[in-house]
Amino acid sequence: MTKNWALVIGINHYEFLEPLKYAKQDAQLMQNFLCNEIGFEQVFLFCDRSPKELEASTHPYRNNLLQFLQDFFEQPCLEPGDNFWFFFSGHGIGHANQDYIMLCDGNPQDVENTALPVNYIIEKLRSCGAGNIILIFDACRDQNKTFGEKFGRQTQQLAHQNGFINIFACSCDEYSYEIDALQQGVFTYALLEGLGNQGQCATLERLNQYLRFRVPQLVHQYKHPRQTPHIVVEPKAKSHLILLPKHATLDDISQLKISAFQAEADKNLELAEQLWMQANIMASTPDIDAITAMQRVARLQAEFLYSQTNIVLPTSSPEENIRLNLPLPTLEVTNTNNYQKQVNKTIEKLLKRNNISVFNPDLKNNKSNNIHNIKEQDTNLYSALEINYQPLEDLLAAGKWKQADRETLTLLLKAAGREKEGWLNIQSINQLPCIDLCTIDQLWLKYSNERFGLSVQKGIWESVGAQGDNDYEIWCKFCDHVGWRVNNNWLFYSDLTFTSDAPKGHFPAAGVIHLLTQWRGWAIGSFSCVVGFSALASKMETCD
Repeated sequence: MTKNWALVIGINHYEFLEPLKYAKQDAQLMQNFLCNEIGFEQVFLFCDRSPKELEASTHPYRNNLLQFLQDFFEQPCLEPGDNFWFFFSGHGIGHANQDYIMLCDGNPQDVENTALPVNYIIEKLRSCGAGNIILIFDACRDQNKTFGEKFGRQTQQLAHQNGFINIFACSCDEYSYEIDALQQGVFTYALLEGLGNQGQCATLERLNQYLRFRVPQLVHQYKHPRQTPHIVVEPKAKSHLILLPKHATLDDISQLKISAFQAEADKNLELAEQLWMQANIMASTPDIDAITAMQRVARLQAEFLYSQTNIVLPTSSPEENIRLNLPLPTLEVTNTNNYQKQVNKTIEKLLKRNNISVFNPDLKNNKSNNIHNIKEQDTNLYSALEINYQPLEDLLAAGKWKQADRETLTLLLKAAGREKEGWLNIQSINQLPCIDLCTIDQLWLKYSNERFGLSVQKGIWESVGAQGDNDYEIWCKFCDHVGWRVNNNWLFYSDLTFTSDAPKGHFPAAGVIHLLTQWRGWAIGSFSCVVGFSALASKMETCD
């Protein structure tokens, strides 16, 4: 089970700096939210007159924080699938190209000896063992204008280098504001909205979109200068990481799985394991796709580990042994079966930390470690809704393009839950699971040698100048390219070219005609098709 811990700091009163009004309130509200609404197991609060933690003072003086970080993070306390959040509301400063958070006794005239460097905080947090570190800084206050450099530039660089998630209250050239009417900092107010029931932002991507809309809206409403929060996610696949499972949708889980596949393709096995682990945790019952993937990733990790090990191969005499000159311990291997046993032992160890012990025999016998062949090796046709895509694959493999096209329409309607209606509206298009759209697209790409598919059509749509609006002239250009319009004449569905040498992007087509209209043999040129295809192209864009 995933653990969620946090360290929350909020400071109103400073010995050498202007006081803040609501930083302490921000921290207390954040602690309350994490404990009571999300169910964090442990939240350590450091703020003005906060209670003791672990028999140590939690008043936010520098020595108290240093002692806490040194003692608490001396040994790893979390696992790779766990999350640790760090939230700071107070003054921050840049000094000598380094970022510092200013604690109660922080002195801008002696930053190095009285403030806490962010790189030290990151170093300590890394040792906790959690796979995800989320850093949230509300530290660029307008009171800081009179001293020091702006806070945030170095922290952004550290996030890229260390693979952390950083959430900033504003851009480096802006300031973060407190609003009396809200009795909070505007950033934390919007952050709690976004994470709570109002925003229901389960993923970093959705949270980023919410904050970048909501904070500027609030500062404009209360007549403050511009403030634009931003999130730095490294690697970018973590933008689909699910922070709050209770708000997660099927589409969020689909995006998570797609990111996990991409991490495998990029040979980022540690990230792939982490994403698949979360996909399995998110499932109400064990997710076979995720379990199979974690077995696959574990095998790749084990094979990579042993590929980096000195191997002594036995020959007819000891003198003829060949030693690979690598700077790692030697592994004695008497035969390939023994090697395989050693690899499988490592796999078991890697899977044990994810509470998985079942092995797929086919995976055990698969010795390929070429991650780019995953999709070819994998016979699963992924669906967030347990839809069977085998009939579509069979039709495409047999070159039955018309039947496959009609089957695609059936599957889209099923994925949208609109089989009874027989057509899709904009809302149902927007709710189509990305993983199902990806499966349909991959099948068309595979069996048409990348001539047909939703992504092919999206590429052509963009190449003719589409920008998300329902432009009929653009639609005409698009249909000219894909062969749905010939010599300025619109084709009926029965007139399409149901062969493999049809124009690029010619299929799938039945789904487009049905998008916003009931089937009556209408021409593809009806305006409702423009609206529907534009919505579908936009949906595909979000699934990229």
